[in-house]
Amino acid sequence: MRLDWCWLSIVFTFAVAIANAVPGEPQLLSQELLDAGWIELFDGETLYGWQRTGETEWRVDDVAIVTSGDKPGWLMTTTEWANFELQLEFKAPAGTNSGVFLRSALEPIDPTKDCCELNIAPLDNPFPTGSLVGRRKATPRALALATPGEWHTLFAEFDGRGWEVAVDGHYVVKYLAPPSLARGHIGLQAKEGEVAFRNIRLRPLGLEPLLNGKDLSGWTTAGADGSKFEVTGDGELHLTNGPGQIATEKGFTDFVLQLQCKVNGDGLNSGVFFRTLPTGRWQGYESQINNRFLDGDRTRPADFGTGGIYLRQPVRRVVADDHQWFTKTIVADGPHMAVWVNGYQVSDWTDDRPAAENPREGLRLGPGVIAIQGHDPTTDFLFRDVRIGELPE
Repeated sequence: MRLDWCWLSIVFTFAVAIANAVPGEPQLLSQELLDAGWIELFDGETLYGWQRTGETEWRVDDVAIVTSGDKPGWLMTTTEWANFELQLEFKAPAGTNSGVFLRSALEPIDPTKDCCELNIAPLDNPFPTGSLVGRRKATPRALALATPGEWHTLFAEFDGRGWEVAVDGHYVVKYLAPPSLARGHIGLQAKEGEVAFRNIRLRPLGLEPLLNGKDLSGWTTAGADGSKFEVTGDGELHLTNGPGQIATEKGFTDFVLQLQCKVNGDGLNSGVFFRTLPTGRWQGYESQINNRFLDGDRTRPADFGTGGIYLRQPVRRVVADDHQWFTKTIVADGPHMAVWVNGYQVSDWTDDRPAAENPREGLRLGPGVIAIQGHDPTTDFLFRDVRIGELPE
């Protein structure tokens, strides 16, 4: 996607919403951004979903991630990504040397081999702001764009081997990447001087439909049992009754899965299973769908909560509501799993159990089918825009 000012005005809507924030409530992306597949990597309040490597300290101050840069290090996402669009805002004094690391190892050593370093640096640096360190210097047009001490926008599109970078809406780098650097973490760097980051969001690329909106091609109803699955005139999957499941014919190991769901009832229960055994029922990891919470407190899910890893990790907050469409993004990368609901990360779990064939019993790193659960006779759910992209090895 080529970035333009029309799209930038949509993306910047979130920054405006912060000024009107309700204390204690997460600030979610606009529906337009959610429909386009964007998620937040930083919630504006905590470092949930991030991990520190190196010596530097990171903190949240005024809806931004900040560091003094007095010691070297990184703040890395716990999740690995492959093909994506990334947008964030940064602010740094004139002498700061920092950067954003993409497809990175947790502790990168060589920016030409184990990561891509998108630099934030002075004009006299061999790779000034917007450059890919060791790979491609930003065009001269970018050199006067990033005025020190002010907020600026970085945009990066990594799609296969093709990489593009924009600073404040102007494209400054196009680069063809080596085939070996296929996936990795996203990191913020502390090297020399203060730096602040905010409004960090990502859109996965390369997702392919799992539902064609016409019929159940590519799925098997062999395990439907008491459940009923049908495609509506609007191209949505309507799931009623249970117990049962519908499953993909193809298996997936590491992936990004996005979908939209609507619960047609109060407190109903379903789930999306992955790395699931093709025989039996509900024999996989489960990303729960259940919007109930206790005592009016959304931080107290009643049954692991929508986006929780069922039986393993409850959500930190119930974001979705019954009778309203919500989005869900599920990422499985090796033993690590993370889920976003309405663009807000609600779970972040690593399976450290001994290996087992059945994920209900232990760690499964091999492929398995994607399954949608019909929980019981009260089940009534709609699903649409179900898309998946496999992460390269």
